[in-house]
Amino acid sequence: MSGTAVVEGKVTRISGPIVFAEGLGACGLYDVVDVGDAALIGEIIRLKNGIATIQVYEDGTGMRIGEKVVSYRRPLSVRLGPGLVGTIYDGIQRPLEHLYAESGAFLYPGVRSSPLNESRLWHFVPSNAADGTPVGEGTPVKPGMTLGTVQETQSVLHSVMVPPSVRGRSLVWFAGEGEYTINDPIAKTELDEVICLAHYWPVRKARPVASKMTVAEPLITGQRVIDVFFPLAKGGTAAIPGGFGTGKTMTQHAIAKWCDADIIVYIGCGERGNEMTDVLSEFPELIDPRTGRSLMERTILIANTSNMPVAAREVSLYSGITLAEYYRDMGMDVAIMADSTSRWAEALRELSGRMEEMPAEEGFPAYLPTRLAEFYERAGRVTSLSGGAGSISIIGAVSPPGGDFSEPVTQHTKRFIRCFWALDRDLANARHYPAIGWIESYSEYVEEIRSWWDTLDPRWNSVRIEALELLKREQRLQQIVRLIGPDALPDTERIILVIADMIKNGFLQQNAFDEIDMFSVPEKQILILSIIMEFYRRAEKIIRNGAPLAKIVALPCREEIIRLKTTFSNEDTAGIRSVQSGMNNQLDELDRLYRRVEAL
Repeated sequence: MSGTAVVEGKVTRISGPIVFAEGLGACGLYDVVDVGDAALIGEIIRLKNGIATIQVYEDGTGMRIGEKVVSYRRPLSVRLGPGLVGTIYDGIQRPLEHLYAESGAFLYPGVRSSPLNESRLWHFVPSNAADGTPVGEGTPVKPGMTLGTVQETQSVLHSVMVPPSVRGRSLVWFAGEGEYTINDPIAKTELDEVICLAHYWPVRKARPVASKMTVAEPLITGQRVIDVFFPLAKGGTAAIPGGFGTGKTMTQHAIAKWCDADIIVYIGCGERGNEMTDVLSEFPELIDPRTGRSLMERTILIANTSNMPVAAREVSLYSGITLAEYYRDMGMDVAIMADSTSRWAEALRELSGRMEEMPAEEGFPAYLPTRLAEFYERAGRVTSLSGGAGSISIIGAVSPPGGDFSEPVTQHTKRFIRCFWALDRDLANARHYPAIGWIESYSEYVEEIRSWWDTLDPRWNSVRIEALELLKREQRLQQIVRLIGPDALPDTERIILVIADMIKNGFLQQNAFDEIDMFSVPEKQILILSIIMEFYRRAEKIIRNGAPLAKIVALPCREEIIRLKTTFSNEDTAGIRSVQSGMNNQLDELDRLYRRVEAL
């Protein structure tokens, strides 16, 4: 930060990751500081009577009162440019793989490294201006305008944009096509503002957009229970609450691999080290189904395990959402997996306690809802400053203690999200995955994306409502069955129990290790559910004509329908329809038999 006036102070008090310092009265709120002789990274979070309260993002063991604190009078920022995709960062954008090569498995206090490779050359190709002419000297520019492109990975074409902070309105110099590092100037405005391939942006400040748009199409995940029953829109927000072992991380892994987003930002926020190790080791080996190449070519990982400094856990969500906004501004659809926001809230609680703030419910700070809102409200579908359309979808895992959904983090999260995928302990214990319960879960995006589904298959909404209603009826009937047994129910109600099992086993349950079943396209999803509901409607009518339930259950087509998901590939709709045709033939034969008996 050469040329920037620095301010020096000294440590007066230490309380774990919270440090108090004097002499920093000229600094601003959320300015970055180097704390102590080890120059640990910190951030000013309160200024009062000349005393600055600083949260330190590294382990401050051994720090003493009187050590110096240096402020560069700039906010905590991340560096944005080519090279982000495929990199593993910690919460303050330190590249962990590069630091591991330098210092080994344990990070030394104060260790630094550039977030992006400053020596790598990128091939820059200029774009055309709004009037169709190539960008060059004299071209009018505005914030967000694309000057050119860089092939960041084989899966991602990176747009080099005019930073939102640039005030100049025309280029007086332009470098043209060539090989450049992220620090090499590629353009200059009439105000002598130099534009490079990379720039900084404060993590706590949302990047500006031209306008926000309403959501219009679903984020296809390939998971039937999500796409058909509880869909998430591109630009929407969802929460996955569930107790330990119910499958939050597994569900996010499946969505990250299969969803039709252009960029995935996975934030491991306060999770156990072994879980994060699995993520870091498995993601590079996952194959992107869209390109056949490594999924890491469109993924950014942020790793902050539960044994890392708690303050860095608090800022990791802001770092992740800022990276997502950068790619959104390029016109891409970005999906954020935040695992988990409960650990992030626990970091807020610990830092709040260290600052001796008045606690609210269960010890969480009174501003917990505000911080949650600030995070989730940065999602959305927008028109960027360059005029393109992009979106950020946030999927946040919530880890309520004991699976209690009435605790504060879950309840406050429900205020700011519109899609709630409640994980059910009983389903998880029964090895039913994804363990998303259909009673407590809901989605408020159904009407917004209905036109998209109507174009694909007009049956979606009616079949979805019919299936959900049947599952709710089955839950009420199960209460009677537990009291007096299934024999007390008439066949017209026992058939509901049979069909509900078909929906659970043949539609909702999905095997992430089965090559056919791991991903299901929307066409296959709605076709399978439509066949199950058609079987129900016809079977109920035949039972009312006098056929016993045992005859329905004994039909060979029933097992064939349950196995549709694993028998036929996404493209083999002809095979699925052949099972449907066989089902109708068997039901027709049974219907004729009992109509003849009725006539006699």
